[in-house]
Amino acid sequence: MYSLPEPIRHAIESGRAPSPPQVLLRLLQMVDDDSTTMASLATLVEQDPGLCTRVLTAANSSAIRRGKQFSSIESCLMALGTRLVRSIATCLSVQSLFDERTATRSVDLSAFWTHSLLIAELSRSLATSSGYPRPDEAYLAGLLHDVGELILLSALGEPYLKLLAACADEAELSARESEQLGVHHGEIGTWLADQWHLDSSFADGILFHHSPAEQIVTAAQLPQLVWLAHQLSSCDEVPDELERLAGQMFGDCGNGALSASRDGAEQRMRVFADAIGIAPPERSRQAGAGGLPRVLGVRQPAPDSAAERQMAAIIGDKALLQPLQQDLCTLESDAELLLALREAARILFDLNQLAFLLCDSADGRLTARDIAGQAPIFRQVSILPEAQRSLAASAALSGEICSSYDQALPPATSLMDVQFARAFASSGLLCIPMLGRSRTVGVIVAGLTADQHQRLGHRRSGLINFGRIAGVTLESWRESQGARKESEEKAAAQFARRTRRAVHEAGNPLTIIKGYLRILDSKLPQDAGVHHELSVLGEEIERVASIVRRMSEVPASREDEQTVDVGELIRELLLLYRETLFDSRGIAVETAVPGKPVRVACDRDSIKQILLNLWKNASEALSRGERFKLSLTDDVLHQGHRFAELRLQDNGPGMNEAAMAALHRSSQGPLGAARGSRGMGLAIVGTLAQQLGIPVTCRSKPGHGTMISLLLPADRAERRGKSEAKPN
Repeated sequence: MYSLPEPIRHAIESGRAPSPPQVLLRLLQMVDDDSTTMASLATLVEQDPGLCTRVLTAANSSAIRRGKQFSSIESCLMALGTRLVRSIATCLSVQSLFDERTATRSVDLSAFWTHSLLIAELSRSLATSSGYPRPDEAYLAGLLHDVGELILLSALGEPYLKLLAACADEAELSARESEQLGVHHGEIGTWLADQWHLDSSFADGILFHHSPAEQIVTAAQLPQLVWLAHQLSSCDEVPDELERLAGQMFGDCGNGALSASRDGAEQRMRVFADAIGIAPPERSRQAGAGGLPRVLGVRQPAPDSAAERQMAAIIGDKALLQPLQQDLCTLESDAELLLALREAARILFDLNQLAFLLCDSADGRLTARDIAGQAPIFRQVSILPEAQRSLAASAALSGEICSSYDQALPPATSLMDVQFARAFASSGLLCIPMLGRSRTVGVIVAGLTADQHQRLGHRRSGLINFGRIAGVTLESWRESQGARKESEEKAAAQFARRTRRAVHEAGNPLTIIKGYLRILDSKLPQDAGVHHELSVLGEEIERVASIVRRMSEVPASREDEQTVDVGELIRELLLLYRETLFDSRGIAVETAVPGKPVRVACDRDSIKQILLNLWKNASEALSRGERFKLSLTDDVLHQGHRFAELRLQDNGPGMNEAAMAALHRSSQGPLGAARGSRGMGLAIVGTLAQQLGIPVTCRSKPGHGTMISLLLPADRAERRGKSEAKPN
């Protein structure tokens, strides 16, 4: 793990790598387009170092990564899901507006972006020609080789702007960075890659791109590729010495091969830059500071009063956060919502370490037992609503932001606050109340340094509004769930009343028929030869009467509300969606679902979402005449636990190895994107499966169909009943 000087590390932890507005606009358009595939979305993101930085950071956070490594942009996007990607894009757009509003200098990044694109394209081309097994990794390392400049620009502001303005080229910039800051931008990028838990050779590709020629020949292949791409980008004609070094590192490249790679990479860079509206330089291989951010001049803000500035900040923050509120309303689960809020706080306010505590509606206690992706200490606490207990409790009670640096607070410090700060490896805390329409829904607890507290001083209204948006959205989500449950209960009660009336009305004629059969049986002679048939008829009528009577019986109460009869759910969904997804497309559907209840310990909405996403994926992947088979098997034993196996099988185009690998990384990859689906809603399937504890297996081969198996945890009551029924 690469270490940095402590002051620089604290500064860059809040640094943002800005993205060009053209890319953000196109990203927002693409995630709203149902015809967009995850691969095409990844292609756009891969063109922008700033956006790559944010996506890699989000996907490799503890809430998403779960011990796995996401090193490609497509796998990161698949792990995040399209709704969270859209939230990230929205927040970055909001932040760019805020930065534009508050900036005192104009900085032109078009040369930086085109330079980064060129190095990325060159690195991938060289990787392919030299036999490097992961050319996309080389592309990403090339794209991010100078990302440290953007981080320093965002974190340090004016001092770094002066440093940029004084440098004629990147070599001089690197030397001055080391002299004045104790670290250069390559080391910043390396530190960032280490925070993403990427392979060390990837980080080395960023670290060594300014190394001397005599040293780079001793490095591994990936740093050599990025170094050579960087050298090629700055020369009109490939020097003989560079040809010799390339041959020494990668073998004979052939006459003109390096020049051809360079020209092809520049052509691809120009095509993309033109497509998104970034003007490339007249000649990208120019000497000087062609790839550096360019300081255009000083902005003189219009003079105004303190009151006017405060009013503008309040109105501006509310207007800028409005798109975020609209975006949060489209999310479909509380887990998604909290994940989106986490990323929004990171992007908008540089709060990189935070946790959520939710208020118990019964006694007001603050807890986080059911929230994943947080430090263990937050799952252990249950904070009473008393101000002296914690800054979080004080924020919840007062409805105001509280921090460790507020002068109005008493000097006594809660040990719980000390524990929270230690969990964040921070010197203090910031507690933002999440205010609903009528009460406090919870508190956002974030790690905070003194420098961060000072920087956020003028963003207080934005923080309050952010907490209010979070609270109202969470409150609305809970209310909608409660309304849905109440509606279902009313519908069930109405159905029960109608059923009882139908049972009563059907019971009378059945009783009469049985009576007439007995009379008929008694009047017929013993040798009539039809007494047996009358007996069978009487038994069948009694069986019908028994079935009708059972319709009015109240079912036994469930021990666990979070259970679902998955067989019944499958039949309901097929009734609603079979015609649209399969029959109308000429896809044959085969089902093997038991008639008896198959209850599993899973949330109904999540299982429904998984099923519909998988069905939609299959529907879009299969062609007319192909088959889709759905089977459900009860009482499957796996690693000592009982499951119900839901198997989906088809004879369609299958998946490639990359898609299979994405699916099997803790089931975080989406099946829709893996199979080339038109829709993008399947990016959440793997994450939902992991949250519900559903093991997912997949067997597939291009051209030979796909089999996906979901092991749904059995209902605990059924599992216990079956275990008790076993002989001793």
